[in-house]
Amino acid sequence: MTDPGIPPRTFARSRAMQDRLHDLVPGGAHTYARGSDQFPEFMAPVLVRGQGCRVWDVDGNSYVEYGMGLRSVTLGHGYQPVVDAVTRTIAHGVNFSRPTELELAAAEDFLGLVPAADMVKFAKNGSDTTTAAVRLARAVTGRTKVAVCRQPFFSTDDWFIGTTAMNGGIPAAAVETTVRFDYNDLTSVAAALAGDDVACVILEAATALAEPQPGFLEGLRAQCDSHGTLLVFDEMITGFRWSAGGAQGVYGVAPDLSCWGKAMANGFPLSALAGKREYMELGGLRTEEDRVFLLSTTHGAETSALAAFRAVVHAYRTQNPIGLMEAAGRQLSTEITAAVRDAGLDYYVEVLGRPSCLLFATRGPDGQPSQAYRTLFLQELLRRGVLGQSFVTSAAHAAADVDQTVAAVTEALVVYRRAIERKTVEGLLEGRPVAPAIRRTAEPRYIARA
Repeated sequence: MTDPGIPPRTFARSRAMQDRLHDLVPGGAHTYARGSDQFPEFMAPVLVRGQGCRVWDVDGNSYVEYGMGLRSVTLGHGYQPVVDAVTRTIAHGVNFSRPTELELAAAEDFLGLVPAADMVKFAKNGSDTTTAAVRLARAVTGRTKVAVCRQPFFSTDDWFIGTTAMNGGIPAAAVETTVRFDYNDLTSVAAALAGDDVACVILEAATALAEPQPGFLEGLRAQCDSHGTLLVFDEMITGFRWSAGGAQGVYGVAPDLSCWGKAMANGFPLSALAGKREYMELGGLRTEEDRVFLLSTTHGAETSALAAFRAVVHAYRTQNPIGLMEAAGRQLSTEITAAVRDAGLDYYVEVLGRPSCLLFATRGPDGQPSQAYRTLFLQELLRRGVLGQSFVTSAAHAAADVDQTVAAVTEALVVYRRAIERKTVEGLLEGRPVAPAIRRTAEPRYIARA
């Protein structure tokens, strides 16, 4: 049902391209979180460009974007100092048969931000670094068991993804040594470590929805030390969003190893494994121990991403990107919360999380999380020029962008309230609801009909 007060938007070209993508790319996207099943059925934009916090699709629609490349962009799309640094660098080649001066400079920059780490190795995606950390911990301790926090995601590799519903093709033996513990629960950590057979504990030190309770990270560090277990922090999201030095820089607890990615290079593909010299050197040439095949990638140190990373580091040293992200996030949270209250929907819609990493909750008439009502909310925001599965900001989100978003949310809440009062989205939602990205079956509603 189209609101006559909203200028019409067409998604015809996006829909045609999305169909073609499904013909050529499994899932229609190269990341499950970007899949068309994560957006309203007839409103999944295919993008062509971005600038700052705004993006444009193939139909000519423009949006204020949130999430910013799955949290990988903190300075804004097309951030000029990054573009300039990359352009200058790639004009002289991007990949060589020996290390470059740039690798040394980037390593020095990185280790200057992360005091707890003595060495770093660059790669291209986060899964490679978390799996390298697990492998290294197993080599250091001689143990195979891994204790993984009950948090959303750590790796596409067998040791983790085999514990999810989407575990086809993964041998049971690959995950039998993966055990779980609960965040902010030292008792569950103690139970996981009780057998003195765990190689490492891996977790996000904080998430958008959960901060560490006083003493939790310190107690975790102490338990790992007591049981001879390595502590690994996943800093994919917290790095460059909580602080340039990640969660460990905020909470003051040093891990043995840490894994980085996403916002390191403002969207350019770069990740890193960092840690104490005594462990990292097992993957090098200055060890008398049996060597560990740590990370070895053709593109790990190509110059474009390293140049982007150094420009990002410079921006964080000379400006205040996190302060800008948090300021936009605080304005969003305050004004959207007020709009929700004014609409009488406090029980159903909520903005949650750290100001630099905001999420939103959408609940149905029974007060329970609802994918159908989430889809309705996304649909109404898209109609009003807001694209995002969250309200995760960047330093490019200015007050005017927040104002536009709050206005869009305020109008979307009118439709949302109508659905709550009717106790159904029928007649308001076009197409099927979104679904969890990681699930066992595609389900009939997502399977193409001849």
